[in-house]
Amino acid sequence: NMNNQKIAVLGLGAMGSRMAVNLLKAGYTVTVWNRSPESTKPLAAKGANLATTPKLAAKSADIVISMVTDINASKAVWLDSETGALSGMVEGAIAIESSTLTVNWIKELAAEITGQGIGFLDAPVVGTRPQADSGNLVYLVGGKAEILKQAENILLSAGGGKINHVGEIGEGMAMKLAVNAMFGIQIAAFSEIIGMLTKNGLKLETAIQYISDLPVMSPAVKNAANLILKDNHQAMFPIDLVEKDFRYVMQTAADIKATVPISEAIHQVYLHAVDKGYGRDNITGVVKLFI
Repeated sequence: NMNNQKIAVLGLGAMGSRMAVNLLKAGYTVTVWNRSPESTKPLAAKGANLATTPKLAAKSADIVISMVTDINASKAVWLDSETGALSGMVEGAIAIESSTLTVNWIKELAAEITGQGIGFLDAPVVGTRPQADSGNLVYLVGGKAEILKQAENILLSAGGGKINHVGEIGEGMAMKLAVNAMFGIQIAAFSEIIGMLTKNGLKLETAIQYISDLPVMSPAVKNAANLILKDNHQAMFPIDLVEKDFRYVMQTAADIKATVPISEAIHQVYLHAVDKGYGRDNITGVVKLFI
């Protein structure tokens, strides 16, 4: 039974906590670590083992999954000389980075990890809290097929509905940044357009209704339009993180000399939203800049 595998989950934010819960439900032995320990309590109540450092969490784990906010957190979680997970991992174990980071950082991290005889996958996810709860996340994976084969059941149990093996290390992350850029660009553009329409005297409902029936509307924007209509900006993908992801899109583009003028312009829009105090709103809160 594959469920004998021991899993460590590092980072218990909105996504990491849900992954850990899903893995516990699937019958895996799960050890969790989080920078602020209070988030570990609900997991302990559900049967998770608690570790005080990533290193201790990784000690006997077959698979270690990180789901943290940014590169600094990823660096600390994996590579800190005293507390990092890598120093606790056994040869033949597998490290999985599911955070949204830059492609360069993923390649750097992978080199450190695989250099010690440990398997590595970049496996960011498309989807947010509802998809994590319902097991409908889409994994975008970079790495070797044989490593993915060993980790596949765990990714599915953690909340995956679909696993796309995008390509080599870093290519999963490149695809994730692309998806988030596409999403962020569309929501900002839609918000701007709706602002223009309402300022021309159209009712919000009418503006959204007419535009929603047309082929220019993507399913993602349709969903966002629905939230905008309800004035519901409860965070699923908070603007703070949208802004960070655009920063990483631009770093990743700069590293390979790709030009991203639209992403740069849209980044400014989300920065402006953060400056206005909307950072903790859902991405759809960007509409407040325009209506």
